[in-house]
Amino acid sequence: MEKFEAAAWMRPTQQDRIPAADLQTDRAHPARVYDYMLGGKTNFAADRAAGDKIVEEWPGSRASACAARAVMQRMTRRLAEVHGIRQFLDVGTGIPTAPNLHEVAQGIDPASRVVYVDNDPIVLAHARALLTSTPEGRTAYIDCDLRDPEKLLADPALRGTLDLGRPLALTLINIVHFLSDETVHPLVARLLDALPAGSFLALTAGTADSAPEQAEVASRRYREAGIENHLRTRAGVERFFTGLELDEPGVVLINRWHPDLDDGPRLADHEVMAYAGLARKP
Repeated sequence: MEKFEAAAWMRPTQQDRIPAADLQTDRAHPARVYDYMLGGKTNFAADRAAGDKIVEEWPGSRASACAARAVMQRMTRRLAEVHGIRQFLDVGTGIPTAPNLHEVAQGIDPASRVVYVDNDPIVLAHARALLTSTPEGRTAYIDCDLRDPEKLLADPALRGTLDLGRPLALTLINIVHFLSDETVHPLVARLLDALPAGSFLALTAGTADSAPEQAEVASRRYREAGIENHLRTRAGVERFFTGLELDEPGVVLINRWHPDLDDGPRLADHEVMAYAGLARKP
């Protein structure tokens, strides 16, 4: 990949310019509940209360959460190793959990570039962990909401880090199920429209197809905590890839999406509640 001229905001002092954030610890947030389910430490009482209610009714929920994180790493590996992608736009990043996406991508090619996007104040507060790029590559963090694609696409951090004239991967991992079809499909379409041919969409989405009772527990507990969520059928998830060329094996449960790409535990279908898919923009 051609070298970019580094803009002023991208130089090492960027990490020192991350502003203080209002963490809003009095209410649960999906990124922090997910962090708690993964065994992380970046969560608060409201997040743990929501997570504990899920675990109480579905003891296997922590393993399912870890599987959802692991598939992101496998998708990144396949994008980099098989499809030669060296640029990533990760929207709905969540709280840093090693290995982060850029660590996987730059482990394959140190020159890879990653832009992380999230609107959770605690993710912003921990963004320094997302800016530990290799010298050859670059990472950036944008405090922005998926629901404001125009702001995201105009951000100088995005334009200064990624070359939108070259193929890149848009990764939407564990985020679309927090938005309704009416809201999320136009947003995803707008982001894809801004990307060149040869780019990819990597997406995971919650479902009740594989474990209806457990999925209803998780969905209900999220709603009780004030967190909107929408579980989709396989056909509902496939709709995100309309007009794109699906990579093998298509839209499948996360435990079935190239499990050979890591050495983690093999879960049965009823132990997960999300689909994964990867597709190329023609």
